[in-house]
Amino acid sequence: MEKNESRRNTIKRREFIKTTAAAGAAMVLPCFGPFSSAPDATDVYYSTLADALNRLPNAFPRTKSNVEVLLLKKIFTPEEAWLAGQMSVEREAVDSIAKRVDLPVDDVRERLEKLSERGFVWGGRDTYRLAPFIVGIYESQWEVMDHELAHLFEEWMDEGGAEFMRPRPAIHRVIPAQSAVKSEWILPYDDIKAILKKMKSFRVRDCICRLQQDELEERQCDFPLKTCLTFTPFERSPSERDITLEDALALIDETEEVGLVHSVSNVAGGFYYVCNCCGCCCGILRGITEWGIEKSVAAANYYVDIDPDLCQGCGKCVDRCQMKAVSIQNGVSVVDRDKCIGCGLCVTGCPFGIAKLEPKSEDQIVPPPENLMVWEKERLKNRGLLKSD
Repeated sequence: MEKNESRRNTIKRREFIKTTAAAGAAMVLPCFGPFSSAPDATDVYYSTLADALNRLPNAFPRTKSNVEVLLLKKIFTPEEAWLAGQMSVEREAVDSIAKRVDLPVDDVRERLEKLSERGFVWGGRDTYRLAPFIVGIYESQWEVMDHELAHLFEEWMDEGGAEFMRPRPAIHRVIPAQSAVKSEWILPYDDIKAILKKMKSFRVRDCICRLQQDELEERQCDFPLKTCLTFTPFERSPSERDITLEDALALIDETEEVGLVHSVSNVAGGFYYVCNCCGCCCGILRGITEWGIEKSVAAANYYVDIDPDLCQGCGKCVDRCQMKAVSIQNGVSVVDRDKCIGCGLCVTGCPFGIAKLEPKSEDQIVPPPENLMVWEKERLKNRGLLKSD
């Protein structure tokens, strides 16, 4: 895999992985049966779970070293892996799952509720499905991120895990800086403040990507940790992470001001989080900056215009661009349209008001899929896992 190795010391990481590499031996998929705690059986459960995750629209690429098995062992208990590995993208009734795994319905329901609390499955009201690894399971590990998990994840990404970002549609899309757009032409699915005002519950937590880079001791930035915003159209049980609508709106402004890119699930409606990303830590943006996956994120439907006759060549936009899409040439700022993701950070940071964000022409606009169901169907088709209509 193409990757910028300028700051990576993979030798130390690979030596670390060697200590448990034998656990990643390739497994043959089993016929499902009752849970067994025998080592050979539990190894199979993790490999089966890895394959189940890879069959989801989001993908979970397998590697030659099977480091992903070690990654799952770090996150799931054997019994959790056994049950989760028997689930799929389809929502399934608890009684149907119970019959298949040969356990009492109430027992399976309790297990699934615990898996849901840990972010491993999605659902409720007696129907559940397997959650994707990204975005889903991995992000739920923010409270337990440690040195070992950080290294396992990085090794998986280095060895081919990052390929989950290559299929279309992209997993994430960019939301433009709200202070860089105009109300008369911003697209409805990009008006994040209007969307937030329709929500009822708001929470903020630490960014999993910066936590991971901290554990690797490789973080290049000093951006704040507490920038991951989640929200719902219904009230949730009280949490110490709860914030108000006003706080959520302020977080959008604050992250723009410091130079972070807003990104959300690549759908027009039904997304309930905003990541605030930097090009050095964010796994999705690193797809572009480090792993050579040019479309790892869906660019916003806007472009930057910098008038060369008015540009002062101060370089502020160069510093703020997370994608290294802006450079100084002959004393003025020049935007590489192929690298630009339309985030508008150069616009909000221009001290002279010269940089402008403009909407793309109608023939250049690529609208996101309508909702998650449509996104998943398109993604499965493009991965060859679902026949075209």
